[in-house]
Amino acid sequence: MPVSTLKEVVDRAFAERYGVPAINIVNDLTMEAVLAGAVEARSPVIVQTSVKTVKALGSNVLASMWTSMTAGIEVPVVLHLDHCPDRAVITECLDRGWNSVLFDASVLPVEENQRQTIEVVREARAHGAHVEGEIEAITGVEDGIGSDTESARQNLDVALRFIEETGVDVFAPAIGNAHGVYRHEPVLDFQRVSDIVDEHPIPIALHGGSGMTQAQFSDLIRRGCAKVNISTALKITFMKSSLAFLEEAEAKDRWDPPALFAHVHTDVAALTRDLARQFGSAGKA
Repeated sequence: MPVSTLKEVVDRAFAERYGVPAINIVNDLTMEAVLAGAVEARSPVIVQTSVKTVKALGSNVLASMWTSMTAGIEVPVVLHLDHCPDRAVITECLDRGWNSVLFDASVLPVEENQRQTIEVVREARAHGAHVEGEIEAITGVEDGIGSDTESARQNLDVALRFIEETGVDVFAPAIGNAHGVYRHEPVLDFQRVSDIVDEHPIPIALHGGSGMTQAQFSDLIRRGCAKVNISTALKITFMKSSLAFLEEAEAKDRWDPPALFAHVHTDVAALTRDLARQFGSAGKA
């Protein structure tokens, strides 16, 4: 099965009301493990890279990894650039083969955000790629982008005008969600998702998914959240899995890097399978 487009993946999820895991990877091991977990779950998956990861590993290296690891892949997969405020990085990634981008101009006035998003959509279309847009910053700092100060939410008319005039394929509203680890169960504005979808049926991206409850996920997915972002949970799994293995290795004085890689791979693949089941995308490939 060839690499799919964002629109193909999320439009079906939106129509059938399940969520597709959109997981931020950090290196080759996590990319391979996320893809393996999706294949095991027979689930579509959106592999996401932050701007920080793109700059750390290089777009050429990431693109080569992606091409190699998805050759002959058996499930629909998408390569997405997450939360990117830098137009030059968007252009670089589109040129290298990313087929989905989130242009994050949420710190700009809505009018300027909208003007530039229209340009990004036009650029993405020339590459056969799709665009996620947002008009409010999601609370929390993720990979160096964002703010811990919650931004003001725009009214429904502003959100609808942005969606209609930019032509974005996915929309990410602020609903009380946040990046990072929730200290308490988040209080979410479920109705805002329904209000947007009722007026303009468009797949919604749910950011800040790590730490939400199953009931919250299920409710939001039923309302139209077809793309469910997971970043913090991947990082925690990756680092805790590594730590547990290294502590045991130290205790036994046995140092075997390939065994460490296999251990972490198993845990990240299991996380991906569990997310697919949780969001209802398992078996949808």
